[in-house]
Amino acid sequence: MLAEDPSPTTPSLRDARRDASEAAGWVEENWSSWLGGGLRILLILVIAFVLRAVLRRVITKFIQRMNRTAQAVDGTALRGLLVNAERRRQRSEAIGSVLRSITSFVVMGTAAMTVLSVLNINLAPLLASAGVAGVALGFGARNLVTDFLSGVFMILEDQYGVGDTVDAGVASGEVIEVGLRVTKLRGEEGAIWYIRNGEVKRIGNRSQGWATAGVDVQVRYDEDLDRARRTILETGEELAKEEPWSERLWGPVEVPGLDAVTLESV
Repeated sequence: MLAEDPSPTTPSLRDARRDASEAAGWVEENWSSWLGGGLRILLILVIAFVLRAVLRRVITKFIQRMNRTAQAVDGTALRGLLVNAERRRQRSEAIGSVLRSITSFVVMGTAAMTVLSVLNINLAPLLASAGVAGVALGFGARNLVTDFLSGVFMILEDQYGVGDTVDAGVASGEVIEVGLRVTKLRGEEGAIWYIRNGEVKRIGNRSQGWATAGVDVQVRYDEDLDRARRTILETGEELAKEEPWSERLWGPVEVPGLDAVTLESV
């Protein structure tokens, strides 16, 4: 009988020892670099989370300071003061939300790029792919991006706020809430209109600055119109000297003249 030859594919003990020795040497050779890279990544993440928390806290403190005046207004204040306080609160909260989101995106994005560079990953293909994906996403969600950017500029420019009576073209009424994407208006009949900020092409604000009030004064058809005119002007001058009209009337009363004639009055 012939003895069986050992299979050439069966590793010998010497080969196993050599492979184990090579693996141990490779691990020992790269251990320091692995440990250094891991510590660097851990340090980057810790710094990023701490910096993000600190910046968000600073922004929150800043928003709270902006709201301090609004929070000081109690329930016995005038409605106008409450409306102005709510307007300042919503505007500051919206600005704070935008700032916090931008801060988180910048800090965490920078940390992610730094970690990838520590891992010796080529960022050029990744940035190119992210750019293509961003363009595709921006094209698909262009309406949402338009609404968001329009809301940001409306809030920063203070085009309108809570309590203002505005004409937005697609709807008109009193502003009850201003958001980054939509604005809520309460119409004349009580309906609440949700208007996308990107759809607003023009805004007519009837509450900013000054406004003109037209008042019709009816007198008998046989009344002396010159005397009625002098009486109206004198009454307007006296009214402008009294509270609270002394601060509300920004200009003298004007009488344009005769407007309509009926059987009983003019």
